[in-house]
Amino acid sequence: MDEKQKLSVVIEHWIEHNESHLGEYRKWAQKAGEMGLSAVKGEIEEAIEMLSKLNGSLDKALNGLRTSGS
Repeated sequence: MDEKQKLSVVIEHWIEHNESHLGEYRKWAQKAGEMGLSAVKGEIEEAIEMLSKLNGSLDKALNGLRTSGS
C-alpha cells in the first residue's frame, strides 16, 4: 500500500470515528436540555456543527485523493 492509499484509509477512519462521536454528542446535548442546561446544550450543539463541518472538509479531501492522478 502506497502513502496515498494509506492516507485515504486514515481519512476514512477519521470520518467514521467522528461520526460515532456525533451520535453521543447529540444524545448528551438532548440530556443537557432536559436538565435545563440550555447553555451547555448550546455549546455541545456548536461542537456538533464544527465536527460536522470538519467531516465535510475531510470528505472533500478524500474525494480529492480519489480524483487526483497517480
